[in-house]
Amino acid sequence: MTLLLNRSQLESLLDPADCLDALRRGFAAERGDVGPQRVVTPLPGPGTATALIPGLITGVPAYTVKVNAKFPGVRPALRGVVCLHDLDTGELLSLLDSATVTAWRTGLAAALGTHALARRDADTVAVIGAGVQSDLVLKGLSGLRQVRELVVYDLDAGRAAEFAKRHGLRLGIPATTAADARTAASGTGIVIVATWARRPLLNAGDVSAGTHVTSLGADEPGKTELGAELLLSSRVVVDDVALAVEMGVLAGAGLDVKHAAGTLRDLLRGQVPGRVKDNEITVYAPVGLPWQDLAVAWAAYSAARDTDTGASFDFLR
Repeated sequence: MTLLLNRSQLESLLDPADCLDALRRGFAAERGDVGPQRVVTPLPGPGTATALIPGLITGVPAYTVKVNAKFPGVRPALRGVVCLHDLDTGELLSLLDSATVTAWRTGLAAALGTHALARRDADTVAVIGAGVQSDLVLKGLSGLRQVRELVVYDLDAGRAAEFAKRHGLRLGIPATTAADARTAASGTGIVIVATWARRPLLNAGDVSAGTHVTSLGADEPGKTELGAELLLSSRVVVDDVALAVEMGVLAGAGLDVKHAAGTLRDLLRGQVPGRVKDNEITVYAPVGLPWQDLAVAWAAYSAARDTDTGASFDFLR
Protein backbone atom coordinates (compact mmCIF):
# COMPACT_ATOMS: atom_id res chain seq x y z
CA MET A 1 0.00 0.00 0.00
CA THR A 2 1.15 3.51 -0.85
CA LEU A 3 0.56 6.37 1.59
CA LEU A 4 -0.72 9.57 -0.05
CA LEU A 5 0.28 12.82 1.69
CA ASN A 6 -0.99 16.21 0.51
CA ARG A 7 0.18 19.71 1.42
CA SER A 8 -1.98 20.25 4.49
CA GLN A 9 -1.10 16.83 5.89
CA LEU A 10 2.62 17.43 5.34
CA GLU A 11 2.46 20.83 7.02
CA SER A 12 0.75 19.24 10.04
CA LEU A 13 3.36 16.48 10.22
CA LEU A 14 6.60 18.39 9.62
CA ASP A 15 8.45 20.24 12.36
CA PRO A 16 11.23 22.74 11.47
CA ALA A 17 13.54 21.59 14.27
CA ASP A 18 13.15 17.91 13.33
CA CYS A 19 13.74 18.66 9.65
CA LEU A 20 16.82 20.75 10.46
CA ASP A 21 18.19 17.78 12.40
CA ALA A 22 17.43 15.40 9.53
CA LEU A 23 19.14 17.70 7.02
CA ARG A 24 22.12 18.20 9.33
CA ARG A 25 22.51 14.41 9.59
CA GLY A 26 22.26 14.17 5.82
CA PHE A 27 25.07 16.67 5.35
CA ALA A 28 27.17 14.74 7.89
CA ALA A 29 26.53 11.33 6.31
CA GLU A 30 28.99 9.69 3.97
CA ARG A 31 28.17 10.34 0.32
CA GLY A 32 27.22 7.19 -1.60
CA ASP A 33 28.63 6.06 -4.93
CA VAL A 34 25.59 7.42 -6.79
CA GLY A 35 25.94 11.12 -7.54
CA PRO A 36 23.02 13.56 -7.78
CA GLN A 37 21.12 13.53 -11.06
CA ARG A 38 19.16 16.65 -11.92
CA VAL A 39 17.47 16.77 -15.32
CA VAL A 40 15.82 20.02 -16.41
CA THR A 41 13.80 20.11 -19.63
CA PRO A 42 12.01 23.19 -21.05
CA LEU A 43 8.34 22.70 -21.91
CA PRO A 44 6.46 24.48 -24.73
CA GLY A 45 5.43 27.81 -23.20
CA PRO A 46 6.64 29.16 -19.85
CA GLY A 47 7.12 25.93 -17.93
CA THR A 48 9.99 23.55 -17.20
CA ALA A 49 10.02 19.93 -16.08
CA THR A 50 12.63 18.75 -13.58
CA ALA A 51 13.49 15.31 -12.27
CA LEU A 52 15.77 14.69 -9.26
CA ILE A 53 17.05 11.13 -8.81
CA PRO A 54 17.94 9.26 -6.68
CA GLY A 55 17.60 10.67 -3.16
CA LEU A 56 19.88 8.60 -0.94
CA ILE A 57 21.17 9.04 2.63
CA THR A 58 23.34 6.51 4.44
CA GLY A 59 21.21 4.84 7.11
CA VAL A 60 17.80 5.66 5.60
CA PRO A 61 16.16 2.50 4.14
CA ALA A 62 14.45 4.33 1.30
CA TYR A 63 15.14 6.47 -1.76
CA THR A 64 13.24 9.22 -3.55
CA VAL A 65 12.45 10.15 -7.12
CA LYS A 66 11.03 13.65 -7.60
CA VAL A 67 9.28 15.00 -10.68
CA ASN A 68 8.30 18.68 -10.80
CA ALA A 69 6.73 21.09 -13.24
CA LYS A 70 7.50 24.80 -12.74
CA PHE A 71 5.20 27.52 -14.03
CA PRO A 72 6.28 30.92 -12.64
CA GLY A 73 3.01 32.68 -13.54
CA VAL A 74 0.69 30.49 -11.46
CA ARG A 75 0.28 29.71 -7.76
CA PRO A 76 1.61 27.38 -6.62
CA ALA A 77 4.37 27.69 -9.22
CA LEU A 78 5.73 24.24 -8.42
CA ARG A 79 3.61 21.13 -8.98
CA GLY A 80 4.56 17.49 -8.84
CA VAL A 81 5.22 14.49 -6.63
CA VAL A 82 7.97 12.96 -4.55
CA CYS A 83 7.95 9.18 -4.79
CA LEU A 84 9.34 7.46 -1.70
CA HIS A 85 10.48 3.88 -2.36
CA ASP A 86 11.70 1.06 -0.14
CA LEU A 87 15.45 0.72 -0.74
CA ASP A 88 15.44 -3.11 -0.63
CA THR A 89 12.30 -3.94 -2.62
CA GLY A 90 11.46 -0.80 -4.62
CA GLU A 91 7.97 -0.74 -3.08
CA LEU A 92 6.33 2.67 -3.47
CA LEU A 93 5.90 3.62 0.18
CA SER A 94 4.45 7.09 -0.28
CA LEU A 95 3.52 9.83 -2.76
CA LEU A 96 4.09 13.31 -1.32
CA ASP A 97 3.28 16.80 -2.61
CA SER A 98 6.56 18.00 -4.09
CA ALA A 99 5.90 21.73 -3.64
CA THR A 100 5.77 21.26 0.13
CA VAL A 101 8.73 18.90 0.34
CA THR A 102 10.81 21.18 -1.90
CA ALA A 103 9.99 24.32 0.08
CA TRP A 104 10.86 22.68 3.39
CA ARG A 105 14.10 21.06 2.28
CA THR A 106 15.26 24.10 0.30
CA GLY A 107 14.37 26.64 2.97
CA LEU A 108 15.71 24.71 5.94
CA ALA A 109 18.91 23.57 4.23
CA ALA A 110 19.42 27.23 3.31
CA ALA A 111 18.91 28.18 6.96
CA LEU A 112 21.75 25.83 7.89
CA GLY A 113 24.00 27.37 5.25
CA THR A 114 23.06 30.89 6.24
CA HIS A 115 23.74 30.27 9.92
CA ALA A 116 27.07 28.58 9.15
CA LEU A 117 28.38 31.44 6.98
CA ALA A 118 26.91 34.60 8.49
CA ARG A 119 28.83 36.55 11.13
CA ARG A 120 28.04 35.38 14.64
CA ASP A 121 26.59 38.80 15.50
CA ALA A 122 24.52 39.16 12.30
CA ASP A 123 20.91 39.60 13.45
CA THR A 124 19.30 41.88 10.84
CA VAL A 125 17.73 40.06 7.89
CA ALA A 126 16.62 41.26 4.47
CA VAL A 127 14.25 39.08 2.47
CA ILE A 128 14.04 39.63 -1.29
CA GLY A 129 11.20 37.52 -2.64
CA ALA A 130 8.49 36.95 -0.03
CA GLY A 131 7.50 33.44 -1.05
CA VAL A 132 7.27 30.10 0.68
CA GLN A 133 11.00 29.35 0.43
CA SER A 134 11.96 32.60 2.18
CA ASP A 135 9.29 31.80 4.76
CA LEU A 136 10.99 28.49 5.59
CA VAL A 137 14.48 29.99 5.59
CA LEU A 138 13.38 32.57 8.14
CA LYS A 139 11.58 29.99 10.28
CA GLY A 140 14.65 27.77 10.29
CA LEU A 141 17.12 30.61 10.80
CA SER A 142 15.20 32.07 13.75
CA GLY A 143 15.50 28.66 15.42
CA LEU A 144 19.28 28.75 15.00
CA ARG A 145 20.08 32.36 15.95
CA GLN A 146 18.34 35.49 17.22
CA VAL A 147 16.81 37.71 14.55
CA ARG A 148 16.27 41.27 15.79
CA GLU A 149 15.08 43.10 12.68
CA LEU A 150 13.53 42.24 9.31
CA VAL A 151 13.09 44.15 6.04
CA VAL A 152 11.21 42.65 3.08
CA TYR A 153 11.01 43.40 -0.64
CA ASP A 154 8.81 41.69 -3.21
CA LEU A 155 7.49 42.70 -6.63
CA ASP A 156 4.06 42.34 -5.02
CA ALA A 157 4.07 45.06 -2.34
CA GLY A 158 1.06 43.52 -0.61
CA ARG A 159 2.77 40.16 -0.30
CA ALA A 160 5.89 41.85 1.12
CA ALA A 161 3.77 43.69 3.71
CA GLU A 162 1.94 40.51 4.72
CA PHE A 163 5.24 38.60 5.05
CA ALA A 164 6.77 41.37 7.18
CA LYS A 165 3.73 41.59 9.43
CA ARG A 166 3.46 37.84 9.93
CA HIS A 167 7.09 37.28 10.84
CA GLY A 168 7.36 40.50 12.80
CA LEU A 169 4.51 39.35 15.03
CA ARG A 170 5.87 35.80 15.25
CA LEU A 171 9.32 36.97 16.34
CA GLY A 172 8.28 40.12 18.17
CA ILE A 173 10.68 42.30 16.15
CA PRO A 174 10.52 45.43 13.94
CA ALA A 175 9.61 44.33 10.40
CA THR A 176 9.32 46.75 7.48
CA THR A 177 9.18 46.70 3.68
CA ALA A 178 11.56 48.24 1.14
CA ALA A 179 10.94 49.84 -2.25
CA ASP A 180 13.52 47.72 -4.08
CA ALA A 181 16.07 44.94 -3.62
CA ARG A 182 19.06 47.26 -3.21
CA THR A 183 17.36 49.24 -0.44
CA ALA A 184 16.35 46.04 1.35
CA ALA A 185 19.91 44.68 1.29
CA SER A 186 21.58 47.90 2.37
CA GLY A 187 23.12 47.65 5.83
CA THR A 188 21.71 44.26 6.80
CA GLY A 189 23.86 41.42 8.09
CA ILE A 190 21.98 38.65 6.26
CA VAL A 191 20.23 38.79 2.88
CA ILE A 192 17.91 36.02 1.66
CA VAL A 193 17.07 36.11 -2.06
CA ALA A 194 14.47 33.69 -3.44
CA THR A 195 13.02 34.85 -6.76
CA TRP A 196 12.47 33.90 -10.40
CA ALA A 197 14.91 36.61 -11.57
CA ARG A 198 16.74 36.27 -14.87
CA ARG A 199 18.77 39.44 -14.36
CA PRO A 200 20.92 40.23 -11.32
CA LEU A 201 19.03 41.89 -8.48
CA LEU A 202 22.17 42.66 -6.48
CA ASN A 203 25.54 43.74 -7.83
CA ALA A 204 28.91 44.73 -6.37
CA GLY A 205 28.37 47.76 -4.17
CA ASP A 206 24.80 46.80 -3.22
CA VAL A 207 25.98 44.59 -0.35
CA SER A 208 28.02 45.88 2.59
CA ALA A 209 31.28 44.33 3.76
CA GLY A 210 30.65 41.49 6.21
CA THR A 211 27.21 40.64 4.83
CA HIS A 212 26.08 37.10 4.11
CA VAL A 213 23.83 36.47 1.09
CA THR A 214 21.83 33.29 0.50
CA SER A 215 20.61 33.04 -3.10
CA LEU A 216 18.00 30.36 -3.85
CA GLY A 217 16.71 31.40 -7.27
CA ALA A 218 19.59 30.29 -9.51
CA ASP A 219 18.55 26.64 -9.61
CA GLU A 220 18.27 26.07 -13.36
CA PRO A 221 19.76 27.51 -16.58
CA GLY A 222 18.89 31.15 -17.28
CA LYS A 223 18.02 32.15 -13.71
CA THR A 224 20.30 34.56 -11.89
CA GLU A 225 20.02 36.81 -8.84
CA LEU A 226 23.58 37.98 -8.13
CA GLY A 227 25.92 39.85 -10.48
CA ALA A 228 29.28 38.40 -11.50
CA GLU A 229 31.28 41.19 -9.84
CA LEU A 230 29.50 40.59 -6.53
CA LEU A 231 30.31 36.87 -6.73
CA LEU A 232 33.92 37.56 -7.69
CA SER A 233 34.36 39.68 -4.58
CA SER A 234 32.67 37.12 -2.28
CA ARG A 235 33.45 33.76 -0.69
CA VAL A 236 30.97 31.48 -2.49
CA VAL A 237 29.77 28.16 -1.07
CA VAL A 238 27.41 25.90 -3.06
CA ASP A 239 25.78 22.52 -2.52
CA ASP A 240 27.34 20.85 -5.58
CA VAL A 241 30.17 22.48 -7.53
CA ALA A 242 29.51 20.73 -10.85
CA LEU A 243 25.81 21.65 -10.80
CA ALA A 244 26.62 25.22 -9.78
CA VAL A 245 28.79 25.53 -12.89
CA GLU A 246 26.29 23.73 -15.14
CA MET A 247 23.05 25.44 -14.11
CA GLY A 248 23.45 27.29 -10.82
CA VAL A 249 24.87 30.55 -9.51
CA LEU A 250 28.25 30.19 -11.24
CA ALA A 251 26.67 29.36 -14.59
CA GLY A 252 24.41 32.41 -14.38
CA ALA A 253 27.43 34.67 -13.89
CA GLY A 254 29.67 32.94 -16.43
CA LEU A 255 32.08 31.72 -13.73
CA ASP A 256 33.77 28.34 -13.23
CA VAL A 257 34.78 25.91 -10.51
CA LYS A 258 37.66 28.01 -9.16
CA HIS A 259 35.14 30.56 -7.87
CA ALA A 260 33.57 28.06 -5.45
CA ALA A 261 35.20 27.86 -2.01
CA GLY A 262 33.59 24.47 -1.47
CA THR A 263 30.26 22.90 -0.62
CA LEU A 264 28.08 23.19 2.45
CA ARG A 265 28.69 19.50 3.12
CA ASP A 266 32.46 20.19 3.16
CA LEU A 267 31.92 23.14 5.50
CA LEU A 268 29.66 21.30 7.95
CA ARG A 269 32.04 18.33 8.00
CA GLY A 270 34.95 20.65 8.82
CA GLN A 271 36.76 19.97 5.53
CA VAL A 272 36.77 23.60 4.33
CA PRO A 273 36.52 26.83 6.33
CA GLY A 274 33.38 28.91 6.17
CA ARG A 275 33.71 32.63 6.82
CA VAL A 276 37.41 33.51 7.06
CA LYS A 277 37.14 37.23 7.93
CA ASP A 278 34.38 39.25 9.54
CA ASN A 279 34.48 41.88 6.79
CA GLU A 280 34.24 39.53 3.81
CA ILE A 281 31.02 38.95 1.89
CA THR A 282 29.89 35.34 1.90
CA VAL A 283 27.37 33.71 -0.43
CA TYR A 284 25.51 30.41 -0.15
CA ALA A 285 23.84 29.50 -3.43
CA PRO A 286 22.45 25.96 -3.67
CA VAL A 287 20.82 24.24 -6.63
CA GLY A 288 19.12 21.60 -4.46
CA LEU A 289 20.09 17.93 -4.17
CA PRO A 290 17.95 14.76 -4.29
CA TRP A 291 19.03 13.48 -0.87
CA GLN A 292 17.50 16.58 0.74
CA ASP A 293 14.10 15.50 -0.60
CA LEU A 294 14.62 12.15 1.09
CA ALA A 295 15.50 13.76 4.44
CA VAL A 296 12.18 15.62 4.57
CA ALA A 297 10.08 12.91 2.89
CA TRP A 298 11.33 10.24 5.31
CA ALA A 299 10.62 12.49 8.29
CA ALA A 300 7.08 13.10 7.02
CA TYR A 301 6.45 9.43 6.20
CA SER A 302 7.70 8.31 9.62
CA ALA A 303 5.48 10.86 11.37
CA ALA A 304 2.49 9.87 9.21
CA ARG A 305 2.84 6.21 10.17
CA ASP A 306 3.12 7.12 13.84
CA THR A 307 -0.03 9.27 13.73
CA ASP A 308 -2.05 7.26 11.18
CA THR A 309 -2.17 10.27 8.83
CA GLY A 310 -2.89 10.05 5.10
CA ALA A 311 -4.85 7.81 2.78
CA SER A 312 -3.56 4.46 1.50
CA PHE A 313 -3.82 3.42 -2.14
CA ASP A 314 -2.97 0.13 -3.79
CA PHE A 315 -1.39 0.70 -7.21
CA LEU A 316 -0.94 -3.04 -7.74
CA ARG A 317 -4.60 -3.95 -7.25
